[in-house]
Amino acid sequence: MAQIVSQVSSFVPPQGRSQVQLAFPGLSSVDEAVEGFAAAGVEERGAIFTRREVVDFILDLIGYTPDKPLHQFRLLEPSFGDGDFLLPALERLLVAFRAFGAGTNPVLGLRAAIKGVELHRSTFKATEARLLSFLEGHGLAGEEARVLTQAWLHQGDFLLTELTQDFTHVVGNPPYVRQELIPDVLMGEYRRRYATIYDRADLYIPFIERGLALLAPGGQLGYICADRWMKNRYGNPLRHLVAEHYRLRTYVDMVDTPAFHSDVIAYPAIFVIANEKAGPTRIAHRPAVDTRVLGPLAKALTASGDPPSGMGVQMAHVATGGEPWILDSPDQLAVVRRLEAEFPTLEEAGCKVGIGVATGADKIFIAPYDSLDVEPERKLPLVMSRDIASGTVKWRGNGVLNPFLPDGTLARLDEFPRFACYLEEHGEAIRKRHVSQRNPGGWYRTIDRIYPELALKPKLLLPDIKGEANIVHEDGQLYPHHNLYYITSDEWDLRALQAVLLSGIARLFVATYSTRMRGGYLRFQAQYVRRIRVPRWQTVPPDLRAALIAAANHHDKQECDSAVARLYRLSHAERGAMQGE
Repeated sequence: MAQIVSQVSSFVPPQGRSQVQLAFPGLSSVDEAVEGFAAAGVEERGAIFTRREVVDFILDLIGYTPDKPLHQFRLLEPSFGDGDFLLPALERLLVAFRAFGAGTNPVLGLRAAIKGVELHRSTFKATEARLLSFLEGHGLAGEEARVLTQAWLHQGDFLLTELTQDFTHVVGNPPYVRQELIPDVLMGEYRRRYATIYDRADLYIPFIERGLALLAPGGQLGYICADRWMKNRYGNPLRHLVAEHYRLRTYVDMVDTPAFHSDVIAYPAIFVIANEKAGPTRIAHRPAVDTRVLGPLAKALTASGDPPSGMGVQMAHVATGGEPWILDSPDQLAVVRRLEAEFPTLEEAGCKVGIGVATGADKIFIAPYDSLDVEPERKLPLVMSRDIASGTVKWRGNGVLNPFLPDGTLARLDEFPRFACYLEEHGEAIRKRHVSQRNPGGWYRTIDRIYPELALKPKLLLPDIKGEANIVHEDGQLYPHHNLYYITSDEWDLRALQAVLLSGIARLFVATYSTRMRGGYLRFQAQYVRRIRVPRWQTVPPDLRAALIAAANHHDKQECDSAVARLYRLSHAERGAMQGE
């Protein structure tokens, strides 16, 4: 079994999460919370059911195939639900047992071959009955079926259940449950046990950690679940764990495929992680959910040697420390890595990346500028994402209240009577905000501090979610709203920088490090934009400066790409990779 050094962290329950009320006398508060989930509905327990074609594909990827003596292996399904994984695995086990276990007593030969855990009581009972019927239908006597079912199935919380053996295969679709749906006391116990629960981590994160901890040497874990942890902040400890102790064998992007029985708002991926030395990763993207496609693809992704053309790619060093996993084209990755080695980040090159103001009550703090009846010092013209949708600024006339003085302190209401009057008209709603309740003396502040000088500073504006980079120059009149990111610089010419960011370079970096939204959209968030590399402005020759500025003024992407290819000294192949060719 893999040895994992777990850190025991202190836990302070977040305010606002529901507290557990004991309804079962004699149970601890943790047990009480578990009982609540054991009786919960489908939505509360995060149950999503996987199509049979996908289940068979995952079993193939982890090598749980009936051409092997499967009764000598030990398979774990940590949240078996209706048996989506359990029953297909059992079908394979019985086929293999007939071939390799002839003459062996079924109870003795199969007792240790499977372990399934399920928390939800009624689901457990229903699947238990299906399993009994299944075994009897395949020739096992009633007592044999009963003994095996009792040995294989356990009702309880996988994250708290004691398991004394390791497993050669761990497979399944862990539950999707947000932290705020889990009672404080139970979340605290999870945090005490699992070091990978960090920030806003979903419940599937500790399901991955525990599944890995239970792997025998050489064992493989194959899950299908949301891919957000592979790049987002909350996945950092789990990515680090995988990089240090395991090998990411296989990754298959399943976004926008019908992988489940229902249409869920999720970004699924299949991944296979092995308890073995680090090595290359086989990668495929969005295959058709069809056995005629998935069967050959599984063989290609598990075969020795490079995958055949069109059947996935092989990449090295995907899992590196806690860094986001880069799972796209090897050619694009090579460009990114070269630029990272040769050039500084945007901020190292003298640019600042930030996000606009969040107010906590936009309907009150934001209104048409001219109709905001407050002193001129207490409002600023505001630019929002709709103002730049065309690629240039077309201000629609909104303004935002500014409760801050230039030194960062709040304006005194007795010195600004019109401002005070406006706030008091909306006082009840403003005081209900979380930021007001935390700061009762400054109840009228915005969530973010406002820096009036930012409105007067030329800047580049970027909306969060776009298919392509939409970089708009704003010449220093408007304050950005929180759905916009901005870039300022005292070193780079912003028009020249706009050309760089309008080129394929910006999309290449953001696509490499960000999670992709449904429909293929990217998130141009500050954390990803900051990873973009640029030369220092003083190193850019005058003729190239002029070419960049002209390309931005023309808003011509092809012209931008041409100038940027010169700026980064891109080879023909690198330019093709930048453009996704």
